[in-house]
Amino acid sequence: MFKLLKTAGPLLLSLLLIVPLAACGKEEVQTVRVAEVTRSIFYAPQYVALAKGFFKEEGLKVDLKTTWGGDKTMTALLSNGADVALVGSETSIYVYARGSSDPVINFAQLTQTDGTFLVSREKIDNFTWDQLKGKTFLGQRKGGMPQMAGEFVLKKHGIDPKSDLKLIQNVDFANVPSAFASGTGDFVQLFEPTASIFEKEGKGYIVASFGAESGHVPYTTFMAKQSFMKKNKEAVDKFTRAIYKAQKWVDSHSAKETAETIKPFFKDTDPKLIETVISRYKEQGSFATDPILDEKEWKNLQNIMGEAGELPKEVSHDILVNTEIAKKAIK
Repeated sequence: MFKLLKTAGPLLLSLLLIVPLAACGKEEVQTVRVAEVTRSIFYAPQYVALAKGFFKEEGLKVDLKTTWGGDKTMTALLSNGADVALVGSETSIYVYARGSSDPVINFAQLTQTDGTFLVSREKIDNFTWDQLKGKTFLGQRKGGMPQMAGEFVLKKHGIDPKSDLKLIQNVDFANVPSAFASGTGDFVQLFEPTASIFEKEGKGYIVASFGAESGHVPYTTFMAKQSFMKKNKEAVDKFTRAIYKAQKWVDSHSAKETAETIKPFFKDTDPKLIETVISRYKEQGSFATDPILDEKEWKNLQNIMGEAGELPKEVSHDILVNTEIAKKAIK
């Protein structure tokens, strides 16, 4: 018996040493539940972060679900159905204005321009904005960032959305393309890839970009409730670092490489079309190259909301935006 213990002793000692070391070396993986407002090529850096394993590198598992609409996305966040929301920054202002005791904080910007395009039913070789006067314009949902940016651009070009054209904005977000395809409106405001698909199929023609016209704005950001951010500071830091890695990757790689990377998230979309859309967004600087939401962009957001009559109250940048996390991520 003693001889057996003497022989097995070194082996047992080795196992006793290895097991604690292995346990110490294994970092716990935290799951972060993300609700995205829609599934869109516009959010390419997010899908790159997932496909390239940037979240995994940070010790995070991201559970992504599409909630289809700003209201539904914020409901998921506020009811603890999600930890992080990817949605327009205006929603955080709406929540704050209602007197929330647990405000929603913007901590990482993903897109920095509007992502919609003006599509005409008829082909126009030399488009000018005054050609919308007297026409029927099928816009986006009232109070949403696409519609507010759309009205801002119209006013910028001397067009009163209420009197110079027939403005339709009571069609649900998901049904706008089908409404236009069925004959509603002379012009429509569409996201990609629908705008390019319509052009390819001869259903409409892209004549202008609302993103190029409205300037830099925190169009889509990652946000979370203040309580979640306080309890999960490290996870939010890791999440932001992963997003920044993806932003740098998209910025330094071609539209084709990015399209190939995010293709699994758009299985029913022609890869060539994905490339075209990414190229268009890159050309107009829609993808933020870092996650910092600066004060100038925040002011532009509130200017656009104010012009549309949708700003419930002005909120200073430091109340609903945390830039320290993003600044830390890029160091």
